[in-house]
Amino acid sequence: MEGFLTLSFCLLPAFYKRKLKRTQNSTQQNLFLQIAKILNIDIACEFGRNKFLLSLLERITVKLPMPFEKLVHRVSYPRTGRHLQRYDNRGFRLVVGCIPYRYKTAEGVNSMEEAIEVLVISAQNGKGLLFPKGGWEKDESMEEAAIRETLEEAGVLGQIECKLGKWCYKSKRQSIFHEGHMFPLLVKQELDPWPEKNIRKREWVTVSKAREECPHLWMKEALEELVCRQMQARPKEGVNEPQAACK
Repeated sequence: MEGFLTLSFCLLPAFYKRKLKRTQNSTQQNLFLQIAKILNIDIACEFGRNKFLLSLLERITVKLPMPFEKLVHRVSYPRTGRHLQRYDNRGFRLVVGCIPYRYKTAEGVNSMEEAIEVLVISAQNGKGLLFPKGGWEKDESMEEAAIRETLEEAGVLGQIECKLGKWCYKSKRQSIFHEGHMFPLLVKQELDPWPEKNIRKREWVTVSKAREECPHLWMKEALEELVCRQMQARPKEGVNEPQAACK
């Protein structure tokens, strides 16, 4: 595991000692040791009262998409404010996100569009279904930002794939221009709870339903790119293998 840290067992709060003794998985034990170091002992004691981060760690079984220190910093609480926000030389706000998807069973599937489902989230204003996205910040790569936003808003982890493209669009709420970048994310795990569970709903839907109910043209175009990529990659093959990694 990247960024492995160690901490003397005797320094852990009693809550952590009990938890570590009950945990047989060595990777999970390492996670608890690291979180105590990263957050410091005083904040770590908050685990006893705020069970969110604890329950999140207990459910992580896939390979972490970034060093653990960064993941903890990004998902403990959703990021707010725009002091780290990136803008391009035109003044466009840089936005990144993912289209989370999974494969359906091959039985009864007649096309690649029918072979995948995509995970959508509710808009905060309640109008339409969206894919998770948010601002790309200065202390992270584009892929890290996309993974963070997807985890914060949709509560899923998985394998991020080659970027689908970039789109320029005008924000309906603030009347400013954004440059959006979208990635496919083959979902390996759904977490519950997740940081924005109280303000968003998530739902697995067909490609056709996502196309109909998403109000943003640029997201629809990203979805079409994902479907086309799937068709080009495996026009005659099975549908249960992920896309090849980016070169």
